[in-house]
Amino acid sequence: MSIRRADRLGGRAAIAGIGATEFSKDSGRSELTLAVEAVHAALDDAGLTPADVDGMVTFTMDTSPEITVAQAAGIGELSFFSRIHYGGGAACATVQQAALAVAAGVADVVVCYRAFNERSGRRFGSGVQQREPSAEGAALGWQLPFGLLTPASWVAMIAQRYLHAYGLTPDAFGHVAVTDRRHAARNPAAYFYGRPITLAEHAASRWIVEPLRLLDCCQETDGGQAIVVTSAERARDLRHPPAVIVAAAQGAGRNQEAMTSFYRDDLTGLPEMGVVADQLWRTSGLGPADIDVAILYDHFTPFVLMQLEEFGFCGRGEAADFVAAEALPLNTHGGQLGEAYLHGMNGIAEAVRQVRGTSVNQIPAVARTLVTAGTGVPTSGLILGTDG
Repeated sequence: MSIRRADRLGGRAAIAGIGATEFSKDSGRSELTLAVEAVHAALDDAGLTPADVDGMVTFTMDTSPEITVAQAAGIGELSFFSRIHYGGGAACATVQQAALAVAAGVADVVVCYRAFNERSGRRFGSGVQQREPSAEGAALGWQLPFGLLTPASWVAMIAQRYLHAYGLTPDAFGHVAVTDRRHAARNPAAYFYGRPITLAEHAASRWIVEPLRLLDCCQETDGGQAIVVTSAERARDLRHPPAVIVAAAQGAGRNQEAMTSFYRDDLTGLPEMGVVADQLWRTSGLGPADIDVAILYDHFTPFVLMQLEEFGFCGRGEAADFVAAEALPLNTHGGQLGEAYLHGMNGIAEAVRQVRGTSVNQIPAVARTLVTAGTGVPTSGLILGTDG
């Protein structure tokens, strides 16, 4: 992979299976149990067995080691295992790593997984509780003494600058929240199934950190999600039509920090996602007009607007109007605001469903889906497509 030329990964691997636990606020079981349930569900969806798996990829933040999940799930020998850093930014990169292993012949069937009790256990939204000595901890030392302790407070700094630069009010963020909740209301798997919201309800929700309101912030969820990656050729013979990995990319910007990149020259965009966008467009030969559905990481609504702008779907400062006009189907599962917060892995599953034609909010004749991982951190993205 190079940021200066197209890579050769596209079309060589595909997602053949997706599986998840239920999404809840109190799972009542261990994170390992959730991981194994999701892995088994994904393998069953693909029509494969644990004996077929020889590779596993997860997040560095996951508490269930690959070998432990393999043992508990009945998986045998592994020829490939890998972990991706930077929290939610790892989501699409797990699939990229799996595709690289498959394309290189290092593994034949790779399972990507993420499982946590993020509501009943460790709640990421509560922010920094303790930090081991590290470069990241030192960087946070410039923010924490001034009260910037939580992800919402870190994002609020950039969101405030975005509103100021483009002459907008916090109501601009409401279109994302309303869109997500409208889709979640029709999704039985979503926590907010049957519960859409209005722009007025968004505007009336309480402040968390100005300019972010409660309904600008994603949920906290217990659950697990797994994804099965194999070669495009093998996937064609399995249970469902393959979701071909048309392009996959990671990206980190200049002066990149984890959520607190406040010393850049411009705080109105997401340069790390710009790197991902450039790589995805360059490798796939596609552009914004070729995307039928976008599943954009939505831990906080302002960063959805900035992603649309980084990918070139609209001009700078124009994304709120773009979303309001419903110019592009967005987060058709309900997103992390409406369905569940699974560090973006449930978004990849929705992108697969759209390609298969099985989403509860199915868009007609989908050929290409864009899905992104966490923003504000080094991140990743995918373009998935139909076979042929």
